[in-house]
Amino acid sequence: MGRFIYDASGNSVEIEDRTLAHLRIVVMNKLRRSEAFMFDVDMGDGSGRRSFWMHPSVPMQFHFYGGRQPRINRMWVEELMQAASGPNGLTIVPEPADEPIVEEG
Repeated sequence: MGRFIYDASGNSVEIEDRTLAHLRIVVMNKLRRSEAFMFDVDMGDGSGRRSFWMHPSVPMQFHFYGGRQPRINRMWVEELMQAASGPNGLTIVPEPADEPIVEEG
């Protein structure tokens, strides 16, 4: 279980490391293009939802508790990017089946 830490006050939410790795890619790419957006996430303890305004001027950290970088599912990154660009902002959508590996031969 990882942690997304937002702003200098240490506002944070726990997110599974695999999901957090995919979110990091989406956030990094959106903010690199100076595209601010809303990130809406369920609190892991059942206490509701939190919304974070994602902007390049706000400090944030992605704290991974696991030691290994998970394999990235490009289809999931694309779906998360579409959500982040939509009217409701970024929400964690279920991971789709990964692309099949096609062997040439």
